[in-house]
Amino acid sequence: MRDPREELAERIAGEVTLSEEPGATIRKWREEFDVAQTTLADELEVSASVVSDYESGRRENPGIGIVRRVVEGLLAVDERRGGDRVRQHARVISAGFESDVVYDLREYPVTVPTDRLYGAIDAEEVVAGRADTVAGHTVINSVEAIKRLSSEEFYRLYGQSTNRALVFTNVTRGESPLVALRVVTPTPSAVVLHGLNEENLWEHAPALAQADGVSLATTTKPLEELLDSLREFP
Repeated sequence: MRDPREELAERIAGEVTLSEEPGATIRKWREEFDVAQTTLADELEVSASVVSDYESGRRENPGIGIVRRVVEGLLAVDERRGGDRVRQHARVISAGFESDVVYDLREYPVTVPTDRLYGAIDAEEVVAGRADTVAGHTVINSVEAIKRLSSEEFYRLYGQSTNRALVFTNVTRGESPLVALRVVTPTPSAVVLHGLNEENLWEHAPALAQADGVSLATTTKPLEELLDSLREFP
């Protein structure tokens, strides 16, 4: 198996190099790593204005040398903080998914109450499920998952246990994830639909969840904040 750090470095460098707006792509990854411009500037031993100029496009496209320094800088900051971003990438890749399909996949050391998970991500339960605990979570881009995953790959979203919460992002009303789960057995303990509240939920969603004994919840917490909360959970 390849080194996750090396693999992530290649992914970031490739995206920046091939991007039509490399500065915007650098900014995307800096924000993904939750690194301030000033922190990255200190790592690169340049002024914060230099980082800002590259990200805004005021400076000409960065060469491969600058891109390499930026990537190494982001990874170095992450390592000093404990390596959460590299570990997250490794979990997703080791499960066989691209990181634009599955944002995070993690097993917990112990089962935790479902309502505790909901509290961490500001989720409101719509339907109570048969299980009141979860042992892990998977955060999924619902559109990309439905477009690109086979039924076998969809099953791997469960990780090591179906006693988990599947958090579907990029949701309009919730029809597609809930219908997809009907044809994939067994079902998870909990489903969280991200980006909508109960008022905008598909009218049949509660009945489908209830029929399958699945806890159903919604949350409008911004995606990056939600992922940050899950990185610190439980």
